[in-house]
Amino acid sequence: MKNVSVLIGGRAGDGINSAGALVAQLLNHIGYNIYLYFDYPSLIRGGHNFAVIRGAEQSIGTCWKTIDFLLALNMETLERHKDQCTGDTAIIFNADQIKSPDGQGIPVKSVLSGVDAPAIMGNSAIIGGFAKAAGIEWNVVEDVFKSHIPKGVDLNLKVARSAYDQLKTVHAVSRGTKPPYPLLTGNEAIGLGMVKAGLDTYVSYPMTPSSSLLHFLAEHHEKFGITVVHPESEIAVILMALGFAYSGKRSAVGTSGGGFCLMTEGLSLAGMAEVPLTLVVSQRTGPSTGLPTYTAQSDLHFVMHAGQGEYPRLIVAPGDAAEALYWSGIAMNLAWKFQVPAFILSDKTLSEGTYSVDPAAVPEIREGDSPRWDGTSPYLRYADVPKGISPIAFPGMKDAVIKTNSYAHDEAGITTEDARVVAQMAKKRLRKGEMLAEEMLGYPCINISGVPGASTALFCWGSTKGVCNEIAAHLGLRVIRPMVLLPFPVDQLKKAFEGVAKLIAVEENATAQLAALAERYGIIANEKILQYDGRPFLPDDLLVKVREMIS
Repeated sequence: MKNVSVLIGGRAGDGINSAGALVAQLLNHIGYNIYLYFDYPSLIRGGHNFAVIRGAEQSIGTCWKTIDFLLALNMETLERHKDQCTGDTAIIFNADQIKSPDGQGIPVKSVLSGVDAPAIMGNSAIIGGFAKAAGIEWNVVEDVFKSHIPKGVDLNLKVARSAYDQLKTVHAVSRGTKPPYPLLTGNEAIGLGMVKAGLDTYVSYPMTPSSSLLHFLAEHHEKFGITVVHPESEIAVILMALGFAYSGKRSAVGTSGGGFCLMTEGLSLAGMAEVPLTLVVSQRTGPSTGLPTYTAQSDLHFVMHAGQGEYPRLIVAPGDAAEALYWSGIAMNLAWKFQVPAFILSDKTLSEGTYSVDPAAVPEIREGDSPRWDGTSPYLRYADVPKGISPIAFPGMKDAVIKTNSYAHDEAGITTEDARVVAQMAKKRLRKGEMLAEEMLGYPCINISGVPGASTALFCWGSTKGVCNEIAAHLGLRVIRPMVLLPFPVDQLKKAFEGVAKLIAVEENATAQLAALAERYGIIANEKILQYDGRPFLPDDLLVKVREMIS
């Protein structure tokens, strides 16, 4: 078997995410690329949680509906996911919770008492049973547990071994050919990319699905040499981040749509004051509170137009963890080069999904340069230079009086209502936008995959990369995916569309926001496939819909 899918499910509080991560590492260590999707309701305890772990020899970013292994910690898991099972699906379950004639049961309580282990280690029994059912050698289980369980590893191994010895191999998973690559969530990749680009300070108020980025950077702040701050509100977040940036610290904020609503006045302050700022906006289903733990691609137009007035901004939308690692660093560097807000637009699927990342395949990211003041007096914070990018100075620099102003201002930062000066400064800011658009010509803003010469193309963005690539491979289609959404890469897109007779937009929103943006530039999608129930596209379903449109 060179493509394997495992679903593990139970109640919130049962440790489904960490158990899924261990299953992912087992498949990773026997030669597979990994994608893990975690599904959970907005509850602290109770409700049904499950993780789907897929391993394949090709690069992947989606899960198919059918599963090869079902690991059930409770009866609800068995009942909810029976339609995803086939006649070949191997079922491993907690025999203390489930009575079933199908599959192999593990008497978890008996296993734990046999080695004097606490109840919290029950998942190790299920994982050990899975390894035996899948024919994974015991030494692989030992290596994974020793590498990824921080405490009590020896006792966890005893629990896993007891279950391993009680079951039989029923669905052997053959070894793949891939080395065990690092596994990163999208949020971890975003964090690492920003750190590589010189992140000094991360400021955030927890809001799913961006929260794990805050937790990740806080956990490793000493190793990364950064400051992580959790203020009392999203308004405080963006204002504090602007203060850090004003003082010369590369700062970033993270939130989702509802939190970003509160940040929009601060965003306009960044636009007028020309303070560089990186913003991670991880989308979830709206409007309002919506579905806090489910996904969407419905905030593109909001992020494009948020804040009063007109000022340039950058929006990048990576499609997987490897791209998130690269583009988050680029976003931070360009925010500081052009002194603009730069957005990393993610969603629940990407932010909380786990991916294999080949470090050698990710371009090198280093901290970029920003135009610094050369010390010539007097210092003009908003000097009207030809490219519109004024040299920047920070408090404490000799002979620099730095006036940062949210009001309309002149070159020195002094408030003014003079019509000529106001227009002059507006033109200066717009020139920065023109320079930013010109800069992006040197970046791979468009990804073309599938069959490059195919006359039918899927048009997508963000985390739908994985599912669209798989459908294109099945049907012989082209996939065109912009990774930079603002400045909109019109010329690169039009070149990518050469030879396309039929264009199908695939988006996880109700109004085809990317297609609507492209229409402004004369790029028309012939068909639209839209999903807006909070769940990501499954390849099985999308395959049927695309076939109907091309038949």
